[in-house]
Amino acid sequence: MKIYLDTSALNRIFDDQSQPKIYLEASSMLIIFMLIDSGAIEFVSSDVLLFENSSNPYLERQAFVSLCIQKVKQIQTIHEGILARAQEMEKQHIKGLDALHLACAEELKADYFLTCDDIILKRYKGIIKIQNPVDFVINLLKEEATNDS
Repeated sequence: MKIYLDTSALNRIFDDQSQPKIYLEASSMLIIFMLIDSGAIEFVSSDVLLFENSSNPYLERQAFVSLCIQKVKQIQTIHEGILARAQEMEKQHIKGLDALHLACAEELKADYFLTCDDIILKRYKGIIKIQNPVDFVINLLKEEATNDS
């Protein structure tokens, strides 16, 4: 299973954990990182993440995401087709870099796009299953329980 993690998901563990929603998302990301490390899921990404991470003013976050990027199995480069698809998504009111992330995930044929960005979750209309990390982990655990039965 291929997953694409956007910047909001990768950086969630650094956010204020006093809010229950953020705490759950951060905890879910720890489980997802464990699944990536074990090889149970394949982490794919793009030049968009590399660009965003290099622009991150928080050095500890930048260093952490750089370590995560080392686990990436495939990195999508930007080309005209991706730019055109991103422009289509902008008509759905998905902003520039977010649209580029999604277009790259589609090009990579990712099974899931994980984000903590509620706007992306509401607005994206495309071929990839898009989920919050919490929903992804819950659904994965349900699937595993069903398979064990």
